[in-house]
Amino acid sequence: MTRRDLPDVNETALILAARRTRPARRPPPSAGRVLTRLLKPLEDRFGEGPQALQARWREIVGDVLARHTEPVKLSRGRGGGPGSLEIRVNGPAAALIQHQAPEILERVNLFLGAGAVDRLRIIQGPVRALAPPPPRPRRPPPLDAAQEADLARGLEGAPDGGLRSSLLELGRAILRDEARTAQDRARNRPRT
Repeated sequence: MTRRDLPDVNETALILAARRTRPARRPPPSAGRVLTRLLKPLEDRFGEGPQALQARWREIVGDVLARHTEPVKLSRGRGGGPGSLEIRVNGPAAALIQHQAPEILERVNLFLGAGAVDRLRIIQGPVRALAPPPPRPRRPPPLDAAQEADLARGLEGAPDGGLRSSLLELGRAILRDEARTAQDRARNRPRT
């Protein structure tokens, strides 16, 4: 076998110019763009379905009803008329939900649009447990008058404006934290 020398830069340019290469393939369109074109007409024709209601069910009916109910099926009426909503209800709560059906329909129609649903169909069965609502932030207790006066006296030399108000809030937070820590220590102190 004979050893072959590599071409230099000029020979390489001639070789590459003589060969025809295939153009780079265009990447396929994104699935989201293709599916949007397919799903948009279906959504306009049939509506969003129960998934939109399930995602915001707690906001629509409130915490108490959301714990005992869940939307299962949303049926559209014939000829574009009002449809019906099928909800699953924990067994013992079905009678109470039946009495609240007009209010539930009113709230659902506020979400879906006026006249979207005119009938509520109740099915008894187990309801999936919803995640608990996020806890509401508690408002911190106010400082007593003596602590507030000491804090104001300590900030007399600070210039008025944003810096002073920020320092005031920081001082209040520190004093509240110290009071909370002292209370925790008092609770956890062993009794003798």
